[in-house]
Amino acid sequence: MNTFVWSDLSPGEAWKAWRETKIRLSESVLDRPPVALDALRHPGAEAVAEMKYRCSVCNFARYEVPEAGESVEATSEALIGLARHFGLVGPEDHRSAGSHGVVALRTSSDEAKRGYIPYTRRPLSWHTDGYYNMASERVQGFILHCFRQALLGGENQLLDPEIAYLRLRDENPDYVRALMHPEAMAIPENREPDGSLRPESVGPVFFPDKITGRLQMRYTARTRSIRWRDDETTLAAADWLRDYLSSGDPLMRQVRLQAGQGIVNNNVLHNRTGFEDGASEEDVRIVLRVRFQARVAEELHGAA
Repeated sequence: MNTFVWSDLSPGEAWKAWRETKIRLSESVLDRPPVALDALRHPGAEAVAEMKYRCSVCNFARYEVPEAGESVEATSEALIGLARHFGLVGPEDHRSAGSHGVVALRTSSDEAKRGYIPYTRRPLSWHTDGYYNMASERVQGFILHCFRQALLGGENQLLDPEIAYLRLRDENPDYVRALMHPEAMAIPENREPDGSLRPESVGPVFFPDKITGRLQMRYTARTRSIRWRDDETTLAAADWLRDYLSSGDPLMRQVRLQAGQGIVNNNVLHNRTGFEDGASEEDVRIVLRVRFQARVAEELHGAA
């Protein structure tokens, strides 16, 4: 893919070439079926190469494995093995993580999880993971793996942040400029259940990864506990982006992960519909998540 500087908003040939290539390649891979892995720990070289390619094109890749998970603990350990094939090491130190750094997302009434929507059946609005983190702790990539599917619901919509950038830039380049401002979006400080204080997080919505130059995004569509820069263009850009995500895009994809299926991604935009669990403990939806401060290793570096 041709390269250009994300903050260069002039309508030059580099931008036109990248835009055309981005859409063409995205259309060519988004409807491919999930990549079949030999196993989580040992996915197979061809499968890994295909997933890296998909991540280089549209920042996420779906996969499926034939074996059923023996247990949450064993599957979590295998998931860390899978991550290493993509250069994802050193999981985030999350307060709800298990022994391998993997978080089991399921309905919970635990004190440490109470009030946090990922641990309820309620829908999750559009966001990127860790949008509330400090710049030094930004989530750049993560894996979602379905251990057990919900009885009903629990679908995810996925959108490549580079496509959101592309659409926003088509609408108004000044909107992109506003959302790249270092003070575009602020998340107020928050007192955690354990009494610790999560400091205020201020930063841009769009920014380049320091290592690869690829675009990253930090975003939430929520309207509470968020402060946008008090600037007319910034507020208009935030409104447009929220409406755009609600309206949909031909390059969005909706998936309902089945047991053994998952997504490796560079912290793409995503949401989740509400869901229903079954009546017994064995029928509770469980999705495993592990997050990293690095992107998926790739050969194609795209835009700089």
